[in-house]
Amino acid sequence: MQYQRPVLVQQQKLKMSPQLYQSIQMMALPIQELRQKIREELERNPALEIVSEKQALSIDENRPNTEDFDAFENSSDPGYNQSRDREAGDRKQKFLEGALSRSESLHDHLLWQWQLQPVDRDLYETGELLIQNLDHNGFHIEEPSTFLSPRQMERFQEAAERIRQLEPAGTCTANFKESLIVQARLSPAAPDRIEEVIEKHMELLERGRYQDVARKMHIDLEDVDEILEFLRTLNPFPGRLYSSDEVCFVVPDVMVVMLDGEYQPILNDEEVPVLGINDFYTQLLRENKARDQKEVRSFVRDHVKDAQWFIRSVTQRNQTLLRISKAVVEFQRDFFRRGPKYLKPLTLKDIAQAVDVHETTVSRIANSKYIQTEWGIFELKYFFTNSISGAGSTGSQFSKEGVKHRIREIIEEHSSSKRLSDQKIADILAERGIKIARRTVAKYRQELDILSSYDR
Repeated sequence: MQYQRPVLVQQQKLKMSPQLYQSIQMMALPIQELRQKIREELERNPALEIVSEKQALSIDENRPNTEDFDAFENSSDPGYNQSRDREAGDRKQKFLEGALSRSESLHDHLLWQWQLQPVDRDLYETGELLIQNLDHNGFHIEEPSTFLSPRQMERFQEAAERIRQLEPAGTCTANFKESLIVQARLSPAAPDRIEEVIEKHMELLERGRYQDVARKMHIDLEDVDEILEFLRTLNPFPGRLYSSDEVCFVVPDVMVVMLDGEYQPILNDEEVPVLGINDFYTQLLRENKARDQKEVRSFVRDHVKDAQWFIRSVTQRNQTLLRISKAVVEFQRDFFRRGPKYLKPLTLKDIAQAVDVHETTVSRIANSKYIQTEWGIFELKYFFTNSISGAGSTGSQFSKEGVKHRIREIIEEHSSSKRLSDQKIADILAERGIKIARRTVAKYRQELDILSSYDR
């Protein structure tokens, strides 16, 4: 017979508090996201305030110092009439022309044309789904059969043929070969047998083996040249004409400058405001008024405590980033003095031991952070690179990134002479004390997006 009785068990568990979780999150934030996090915390916690911040030029300071300044000078209101001279009209025109606008995307351009087509409702809905399924190249993202109904699949070919004739021609296709074939069919100047060349012999044309194409097709070399000239007038990726990719700007978290003959990292603190505790809340906490204001004291105490912890987390994040940056600069001293090809092998473990923190802390700090140097702006994790043999500091003294830069230099040095094969590049590297296999050279060359000696 079984009995139940209470038993005392002593256990030790590690529980992550909300404050600790916030501190860990703060480590991984780049400078732009840190600013956003600070703004959110300022809105949430009234006990937190900005002590000092780099001031931008105000509107009043930037306003022209004239008595007849008109606030509605650049207004686009058609009901506002002003009897100004021609110069004022030119200023308004420049303002309107300089207004921000969103560029037309491929989908917008095709849908606008598709709305003007004289088609029935079923065909219109089928074509609309096909247009929405196109990627930035103008090709299908998913197979049409996966999202079209059986009734719509019956009209798929008709809708696709109409869309392919819209501007830019050649969209709504599966790949670049099909797009080129569509464009060739739409052009009255297309040479004979060009579709056969696109389907079967594009690889030979890309390698410059024109005689092989002429021999396989039993045509003259002049005919191959004519086909090649026509192909150069086509666009294998027509959708890219309406690409709307936005330019992303990088704000460095750390800047490395020369001070007293040594390279020193400096935090980019101009982007981060200095935080402090609101004096009003500090005063309330010190006064400790009557007991009937217990809820008020509890509210003030909790928010002051949260503000103190948030400030401490931001300070810890900045101090840890600076310590790790100093260690990276010390390890990669040759890089900052002589350039990227002198980048040494470095691991997270090496920096963690030097700074006396855990490897995960180094990983969080290095993620999405940027460092500005004389050689450009690099991700902080760029400086953590493997050696060509061995692991970390126990391996080779040459890093993978450094060897890749040397391979690029060797290829550029011999660009005007005979093109070097991968084996010849490996031999030149061996003469310089870097012994790697030919297949490793080929791998690094492909990562550099450099063609082989045959295709260069």
